[in-house]
Amino acid sequence: MKGAAGGYPGKRRWRCLVLGVFFLVVLSMLVPLVFLLGLYNGFHSYGYSSDRPSSSSDSFSRDQSNIQEIIDHFAPTLPNLEVALRNNTNEARNVSSNTSIKHDAQHQRKGAPMMPSHSLPQPLPVGNNNDKAGATKVSESTKSAGEESDKLCELRFGSYCKWHREYREDMKDSMVKKLKDRLFVARAYFPSIAKMPSQNKLSQELKQNIQDFERILSESTTDADLPSQIELKLQKMEVAIAKSKTFRVEFHNVEKKLRQILDMTEDEANFHMRQSAFLYQLAVQTMPKSLHCLSMKLTVEYFNSSLHDMAPPPSEKFSDPTLHHFVIFSKNILASSVVINSTVMHARDSGNLVFHVLTDKQNYFAMKLWFLRNTYGEAVIQVLNVEHLDLDYHDKTSLLSMSLPVEFHVSFVGVDSPSATHLKTEYISGFSHAHYLLPYIFQNLKKVVVLDDDVVVQQDLSSLWNLDMGGKVNGALQLCSVRLGHLASYLGGNSFDKNSCVWMSGLNVIDLARWRELDLTETYRKLGQQVGKLTPSNEASALSASLLTFQDQIYALDNTWALSGMGHDYGLDVDDIKNAAVLHYNGIMKPWLELGIPKYRRYWRSFLNRDDNFLGECNVNQ
Repeated sequence: MKGAAGGYPGKRRWRCLVLGVFFLVVLSMLVPLVFLLGLYNGFHSYGYSSDRPSSSSDSFSRDQSNIQEIIDHFAPTLPNLEVALRNNTNEARNVSSNTSIKHDAQHQRKGAPMMPSHSLPQPLPVGNNNDKAGATKVSESTKSAGEESDKLCELRFGSYCKWHREYREDMKDSMVKKLKDRLFVARAYFPSIAKMPSQNKLSQELKQNIQDFERILSESTTDADLPSQIELKLQKMEVAIAKSKTFRVEFHNVEKKLRQILDMTEDEANFHMRQSAFLYQLAVQTMPKSLHCLSMKLTVEYFNSSLHDMAPPPSEKFSDPTLHHFVIFSKNILASSVVINSTVMHARDSGNLVFHVLTDKQNYFAMKLWFLRNTYGEAVIQVLNVEHLDLDYHDKTSLLSMSLPVEFHVSFVGVDSPSATHLKTEYISGFSHAHYLLPYIFQNLKKVVVLDDDVVVQQDLSSLWNLDMGGKVNGALQLCSVRLGHLASYLGGNSFDKNSCVWMSGLNVIDLARWRELDLTETYRKLGQQVGKLTPSNEASALSASLLTFQDQIYALDNTWALSGMGHDYGLDVDDIKNAAVLHYNGIMKPWLELGIPKYRRYWRSFLNRDDNFLGECNVNQ
């Protein structure tokens, strides 16, 4: 009895153990079965879920659609940048007052334009030729998408996008690129087809095509290197891929593989776009070799001659308030020469003209020699080194530096219309720090006309001295497509009229007497301290302080006086160009650069002094 009683608990434990093992065995069989059934029925379409049951044919169709969508990106055109650029829309919308301001170039007219950008060509839409309405919708949507990409590109890369659109070339070696795309698609399908015993023939066909393409691409890098039968081989590959699409393969693996290459391709395209834009901006902000050569040769010649030992006799005309005085800030010898030459050639009486060229110490002696060697009618020219002026101004150190007019491009994103197609981009230019020392540099003068060195004069400007500006200080061209209200967040907490138009530099009639009465130089200095420290490198503070300084002090010149946009707008009307008194090459595609807009450069080149020997020695072939 004791032994039987003692064995009962052991027997019960043994039965429990058997039941537990049996349960685990059944569970281990059911879990994989349930998972497999769920994978086939519920998880077959990657990334898709629905509350209603769907047939296997519907799931197959969806997978084919997803993969076809990716394959479409591998057409023989470069992938567009719309996806990459769309990310910048959020950046634009996050800017206060829905405004994005970009400093295109620090108007260093050492060299000077800068570049636009655009979206790369999109694959052609595929549709039913008989469905005209559908075709029209596709065309409109494609056009809208293209416009949106262009706007986003311009917001991101500035004028590079415009330049890129204008000079876009047809894709080179498109067949090689198409072969690479087809090869990748075939490789994506091959592993799944190879696992199907019933499709051994198709598997061998795909394998043979892949090997042929790999061999061809290893020997050919351009379309000219391709064999004569390449069209036939491409057709065979297309047929094999089309057959592969008809079978139910592991779509999520194919889709994943294709999406990987799509992402890589878009990242690569975006990288090259950034790289191109950077190189463009570097090119337009760097002094061309020919202009650097000209400046150096003139400087050396100046010190090799006896001129540096001779002080030029002072001219009474330099301070005669009855004459017409023009002021030009420039570091570019050719640019300032064109401004003066074009002004003199169209003047009724060049004997009344006095030009004051303000430059830095680096270009001072070259400028001085150039204007001693070249004459411009009966006009007189004074070259001043801004950095060595002795001025009676208490805080001249903050302003006394050779800085040129600053240029920005401003893009607006509408609050009610956030689509990129509603972006509006304008290029504005304004005075630099050095401009605010004009009343102290020319103490005996009452009125001057300030010309940027990127302008060309086409008419006599003498009537500008007869303008009655009604007590206003600055006669300027206004750009009413940009108002101060658009730049509210940029101008700080200062009070201003939001409906006031932005004014432009380029052609400015300055009443120096009224300027001194209002002490606008001191106003500018104080405003500059509020919006940002006034330093030569902080051109943004110069623009914002300028806009605020001249509030209610702008006399709007008639639009026929000056036409802006010659350095960034490809669509200017020919009649407007001919009728304008002054052409302003604002923007970064300056006429003295190879990146300048070709159809506008002839207006500038016609006023070059081509007889000077130094131009030939420095290969200045404008």
